[in-house]
Amino acid sequence: MDTRECDILVIGAGPAGSSAAFAASAQGFNVLVIEQKAVVGVPVRCAEYIPAPLLRVIDAGRDFIVQPVKYMRTILPDGHKKDTSAPGFMVRRDVFDQVLARKAEEAGAVIRNGTKAISINKDGVLVRGTKGVCRIKADIVIGADGPHSRVGRWIGSRNRNLIPAVQVTAHLVKPMDFTEIYFDKELFGGYGWLFPKGVEANIGIAIRKRKGASHPFKKGLEGFISRLKAEGKISGKTSGYTAGWIPAERHRGAVWKNIMLAGDAAGQTHPMSGEGVTQAVTCGATAGKWAGRAIRANDMGLLSGYDIECWELYGESRDRAFNRRELMEKEWDHLEDIVKRCWIGFREYYA
Repeated sequence: MDTRECDILVIGAGPAGSSAAFAASAQGFNVLVIEQKAVVGVPVRCAEYIPAPLLRVIDAGRDFIVQPVKYMRTILPDGHKKDTSAPGFMVRRDVFDQVLARKAEEAGAVIRNGTKAISINKDGVLVRGTKGVCRIKADIVIGADGPHSRVGRWIGSRNRNLIPAVQVTAHLVKPMDFTEIYFDKELFGGYGWLFPKGVEANIGIAIRKRKGASHPFKKGLEGFISRLKAEGKISGKTSGYTAGWIPAERHRGAVWKNIMLAGDAAGQTHPMSGEGVTQAVTCGATAGKWAGRAIRANDMGLLSGYDIECWELYGESRDRAFNRRELMEKEWDHLEDIVKRCWIGFREYYA
């Protein structure tokens, strides 16, 4: 069996993996990224909004931008609307991911598409690619392989609180420069969204299955689409159906010996809003930075600095969001009374 050696093996070429690879490669380390998808970023499983400050962090141009967004509008069950400043951009997420991957390659990382991690042992990581199975020996492994992370399973750090989400694309009747979030008693434990993309819009729901309910996603999505059509916001047939999972976890450690997790693999997504791109980019880059420090010092104990820094960045906000999610699901039958305490668009959320 062929064996390849590298300083750092990154598993997953999404925003977290590519950011980790860029940060480590920029320090001069030999970085290999394996990505099981044939094309980075495809298929897209994302509402495709990014906050404006993220552009300053990644410094990757604007080729992926579709349109700017000024604010977020929250629609409550009683029809009340609340607008919250949320400057950002709607993007083509596949192109966004590909730009980050290209930045990592330009810094020196090697990316192998169509390559899947199989297992790990003391001799390295077994991977299967287009040329068969090979072994990769690395000083550090960074798992950035999504919500159902295989690397996370290897180290006993799995996402155990995942929210299913479905999304379609529809024709947008009138241009919009804001996103919309809908709370509705029929969308148990979650919400619906309408995110504009020029003449189109991403329409989706992220909800729990209530005990005794049948086909909540089909019924919930169809009902939400019908509502938006009745309100004159979208028209025509929908297309581009996608589905995925959103981690809704408390903050937890993401380091075990010489293995690190980043992005959705580490459950770093915001448990209430579902926003995870910013955390993926930031924590991915932080993982790459600390991996380089640990190798340079020949001290894997330094990787604990990654956990500390991620807690300082996002720990309290994630734990607050997790608590708000627990409250919302527990008191769903009283949604009108508690929703402002549970959603980021309201002052009561931060009390």
